[in-house]
Amino acid sequence: MKRLNLLCCCVASLLLLSTAEEAEDASKLTKRDRSHLESTLKLNEDKPADDFSGVLQRLRKIYHSSIKPLEQSYRYNELRQHEITDGEITSKPMVLFLGPWSVGKSSMINYLLGLDNTPYQLYTGAEPTTSEFTVIMHGPKLKTIEGIVMAADSARSFSPLEKFGQNFLEKLIGIEVPHKLLERVTFVDTPGIIENRKQQERGYPFNDVCQWFIDRADLIFIVFDPTKLDVGLELEMLFRQLKGRESQIRIILNKADSLATQELMRVYGALFWSLAPLINVTEPPRVYVSSFWPQDYHPDTHRDLFLKEEISLLEDLNQVIENRMENKIAFIRQHAIRVRIHALLVDRYLQTYKDKMTFFSDGELVFRDIVEDPDRFFIFKSILAKTNVSKFDLPNREAYKDFFGINPITSFKLLSQQCSYMGGCFLEKIEKAITRELPDLLGSIGLGKKPNVLSCDITGCGETPKNRYRKP
Repeated sequence: MKRLNLLCCCVASLLLLSTAEEAEDASKLTKRDRSHLESTLKLNEDKPADDFSGVLQRLRKIYHSSIKPLEQSYRYNELRQHEITDGEITSKPMVLFLGPWSVGKSSMINYLLGLDNTPYQLYTGAEPTTSEFTVIMHGPKLKTIEGIVMAADSARSFSPLEKFGQNFLEKLIGIEVPHKLLERVTFVDTPGIIENRKQQERGYPFNDVCQWFIDRADLIFIVFDPTKLDVGLELEMLFRQLKGRESQIRIILNKADSLATQELMRVYGALFWSLAPLINVTEPPRVYVSSFWPQDYHPDTHRDLFLKEEISLLEDLNQVIENRMENKIAFIRQHAIRVRIHALLVDRYLQTYKDKMTFFSDGELVFRDIVEDPDRFFIFKSILAKTNVSKFDLPNREAYKDFFGINPITSFKLLSQQCSYMGGCFLEKIEKAITRELPDLLGSIGLGKKPNVLSCDITGCGETPKNRYRKP
């Protein structure tokens, strides 16, 4: 018994000694120079931020007066599940981090913000550590905000997240950090994708939540590391949700300095081979190869290459920050185009229904035939023929089966009836916003002009009600 106790004491001493040596070695690791990061992201500049309050006020005015009436009248939110709030219009650019578990997403955020070994740092580790959607934003002091508080605050852009249920709100957390970079951008860290776990076990619709953030992200970082290149069902579903957002995707091969040159080439090729079936674009996506954490690169690796790749990625991030207003206006214009197309389609469904109805017709059966086979009645082809809508912008036909399943066709009015003496016609106003008001607002930013705020209050941002009863 005494020998056993002595053996246990010796083993414990050795473990303590090895732990102390590992801690000492970790403390001796050389920290990476951050000067390139601060200069590329302009963290050392003291110039005041551009004042876009006038632009944002006019953008809100255009949305509420020219886009939202048609959006609400034809219930666009029930088709796309995307309702724009004032908080979303005024929000900062959002950078979304996606990828498998333990590939370095949280470590990358810590590195970009310089949070390592500070009270603000995100928890990292070799095991799956991030189980929440974590929103890192600017604040006067370090503060943690619960998901239910974020969703209840209408001033923020996260109030629509309530629709995903209380289980999700318990997995949503906000962290305010007093950092200069966060004055211009917001980071969102997501739970790592674990392919051997069923989505239902998360307790909330994970893919739907990801889609919500994807729709609002200005830049999407998809992070991999050399040990996690396999594509499973959940990651494949995620890439399907990214269709149409290829220009905002940046693929990152992290922890690249842990491989020798020949191994790195093989891993790089394997990553492309895995992703090729998922990204259906002519030009392959840009893959950034580096190691994003505060420790210096491993010796005998391609230090210069990794540094250039890192600077290139930082320049992409800075470009998104610099173009935040242009991207915001373009986003609202794209939303307006989709609302217009939806209204034109509903109007065409309704007009066809009225044309086919007779005194003895069963309205439910007539409309069922139209919804089941819209091509037979030239619903979509007539839109292409009579308007300047591109066929690539038309929504899925199947989506309207579900849409009209919960929204009876008789609950809508024709576009020709959506007019008033003082307010004008809904269709005319949204077309004017798409073709004139939003492009003019975008041009005023490019020319360095600040639109007159008072003109919005007087004329409704250039919209003068038309008197259709006055003779020319």
